[in-house]
Amino acid sequence: MTTNALRSRFIEYFKANAHRFVASSSLVPAADPTLLFVNAGMVPFKDVFLGRDQRDYNRAVSAQRCVRAGGKHNDLENVGYTARHHTFFEMLGNFSFGDYFKREAIRFAWEFLTVELEMPAEKLWVTVYEEDAEAEAIWKDDIGIPEARLARIGAKDNFWQMGDTGPCGPCSEIFYDHGEHIWGGPPGTPEEDGDRFVEIWNLVFMQYDRQPDGEMRDLPQPSIDTGMGLERIAAVMQGTHDNYGIDVFQTLMAATAEAVGIEGQPREDQLPSLKVVADHIRATAFLIADGVMPSNEGRGYVLRRIMRRAIRHGYKLGATGTFFYQLVAPLDVLMGEAYPELSDARAQIERVVEQEEQRFSETLAQGMKILEDAITGLSGDEIPGETVFKLYDTYGFPVDLTNDVARERDLTLDNEGFERAMNAQRERARAASQFGADYHARLDDVGDATTFLGYTEDEAGARIVSLLVDGEPTDAIAAGSQGVVVLDRTPFYGESGGQVGDTGTIAGEGFTFVVTDTQKQNGVFLHIGHAEDGAVAPGAEVTATVDVARRRDIELNHTATHLLHAALRDTLGTHVRQKGSLVAPDRLRFDFSHFEAVTPEQLATIEAEVNDKIRENIEGRIYERSYDEAVAEGAMAFFGEKYGSVVRVVRFGDYSVELCGGTHAPATGALGFVKITEERGVSAGNRRLEAVSGSHALAWIQDVIDRQTRLASRLKAAPSELEDKLDRVLERVSGLEKQLEAANQKLAASQGDDLASAAVDIGGAQVVVKRMDGADRKTLRDTVDALKNKLDNAIVVLGAAEGDKVALIAGVAKAQADRVPAGDLINYVASQVGGKGGGRPDMAQAGGSEPENLDAALASVAGWIDERLSARTG
Repeated sequence: MTTNALRSRFIEYFKANAHRFVASSSLVPAADPTLLFVNAGMVPFKDVFLGRDQRDYNRAVSAQRCVRAGGKHNDLENVGYTARHHTFFEMLGNFSFGDYFKREAIRFAWEFLTVELEMPAEKLWVTVYEEDAEAEAIWKDDIGIPEARLARIGAKDNFWQMGDTGPCGPCSEIFYDHGEHIWGGPPGTPEEDGDRFVEIWNLVFMQYDRQPDGEMRDLPQPSIDTGMGLERIAAVMQGTHDNYGIDVFQTLMAATAEAVGIEGQPREDQLPSLKVVADHIRATAFLIADGVMPSNEGRGYVLRRIMRRAIRHGYKLGATGTFFYQLVAPLDVLMGEAYPELSDARAQIERVVEQEEQRFSETLAQGMKILEDAITGLSGDEIPGETVFKLYDTYGFPVDLTNDVARERDLTLDNEGFERAMNAQRERARAASQFGADYHARLDDVGDATTFLGYTEDEAGARIVSLLVDGEPTDAIAAGSQGVVVLDRTPFYGESGGQVGDTGTIAGEGFTFVVTDTQKQNGVFLHIGHAEDGAVAPGAEVTATVDVARRRDIELNHTATHLLHAALRDTLGTHVRQKGSLVAPDRLRFDFSHFEAVTPEQLATIEAEVNDKIRENIEGRIYERSYDEAVAEGAMAFFGEKYGSVVRVVRFGDYSVELCGGTHAPATGALGFVKITEERGVSAGNRRLEAVSGSHALAWIQDVIDRQTRLASRLKAAPSELEDKLDRVLERVSGLEKQLEAANQKLAASQGDDLASAAVDIGGAQVVVKRMDGADRKTLRDTVDALKNKLDNAIVVLGAAEGDKVALIAGVAKAQADRVPAGDLINYVASQVGGKGGGRPDMAQAGGSEPENLDAALASVAGWIDERLSARTG
């Protein structure tokens, strides 16, 4: 039975038993900041189990994509060396939210395995939590499991909990016996870590709510959460105890062997690397499909680690060029039908992977040479932490990649030394940073969460809850002093989601506080500013007034980011996702995932589409939905954002639908028009647009027109003739530059003749030292070349001063270069005129900032050369 058939069989079985099929969520958990990636099938249902998310169904079935390659759940280093570790895997699960419980869950599992899959009952073993007599009785009395194939296990393995408090309950695991020919013992025995008995399904009976004091209270609605690894059950059904023996991995390993040039049957020592590559292409492709891009932080860094580990193993197998991206196509054939998002993003995934391969290949050889040299010079069996850090910091070698190489050589890493080097770097970074006042230092003292009124109000009455000065609570903010005001309710928007905080005033009896910024922390709004007159005191009743004109400009730019997002996806592809933004009153900045520069033609198309939508004057609608309902409506959830079970949807017709907590224009027509002012790259796989809207777009256009008019006037041309006139001017300048270059060459040749006659013999070298004010660097270089051609064993130093700048150049005949390297010579002279330089042994340049010392510096050259040549001769 193929892996695809197994997945379908599981889903259809539970659908036939009244379960709602819920498609796999993204690998990026949108509503759970505690997780780096979705790492279990129950993660998308976490809020349902906690009672925070109400669904219109109480039974569910899913095949959930999971990644365990970072943070607490990290299997990366084991991949390739064990039979069942993966970075990416699929978790099959059936769930009950207060509907059926233990008896039905056990019956469903047993029936699916023994009836649907026709698995021999005598091959199945089960475990129960040692205190769960109810589950034990069901297995024995209802299912008929004999005592010999049932084990009672302690809480470490058979009691599940979501955290230190909250929903929890006992587990019952189902194991498959692969047979006596494989070493290992049943669960609960000393030999249980062998490969003979493999856990294939875990049934979690959530029935308790653990209290902070440890008390276990019964849940009002006991629930079921099960998980069965698709790869593990496929291995059983396909007659192998090694997950890498199943159809998916065998196909990907064969494709890898072909891509790296392995002919015939792979050798035994090549299998671990083939497994690594086959596993890692799945994690790589699906992470990119879900909007993660390789980078140096967070999820992007985990993806880069996975990719670079795979690429390194590919080179170890014999790959000589890019190969990893070639595996996206066979993966799409295998899994694209079950996961259409993979097929939709295939071209984008291939481009991103190939670019990362090219980037890493440039440093892989250098890094491996350093690592090989370090290993060769080892006196023990531990690679020094300084070497590990250098590979990580300079060459982008993830530590686990270095550890991978060490493992192959039976070596270990000096992890403590690496951490010392990392901590030293962090301290240097902290010392170089500039920090403002810490307004968040004492949040426990500033009161409860602030009620936000700003979606509908620009002005509101409020009461001062507390005050801060220099991060500490205070009884007053005196006139002229800076501080923070915390209100019980506010119309001021606190900076979040890229939108800057509001400004305005807070006025009470006898005082006015000018708000210059509003920040938000844990639901508390911090109004940052200064007391303009009078003393601000806690408890005062005030009127909080937002700078409305500034707020309206911000709203226009925030709506513009939504329109730009939609236009980018229409023009560049649906792989485009927001990666960050800045929404200010005078401009907007929008970062997005894309693998190459946006062409001028594409920018023009994007801008035109946005302005078309502005002219349509699409009315904005803002409303709340459950997260699942909003996504089903087509709302885009931004990468890395945290969303609750109820979300705020911002919709402009069918053109733009996004989850957003910011403030917006009432209709697109309010924007007037949008002008893109810049597009550039900000990191690998990420680009940035900057733009203006409304009156600021008009001002930007007017400034361009004004500068064009002034430039046309200076060139004595009409604005419409400016381009032709400029072309003629540039053509003339080019001709003059060629004439000047020819004249300089003649000058250099003639000066070379004159200077050659003035050469001084020092130790067999013909030395020329001359000051040539007015000569540019090219003339100096040409003169040096002329002298080296005319003189045998020439050593030449030329200098020129203009204003407060000094230019220096040294040329040394190849016969003298090992005795008097040009770099040493030029740095000796440059050090006397406030500069430094460098270059080849036969030619070097330098600059300086002390022209008053140039004559003395040049006068010292002859003595320095004489001393150097005499020392070498001696």
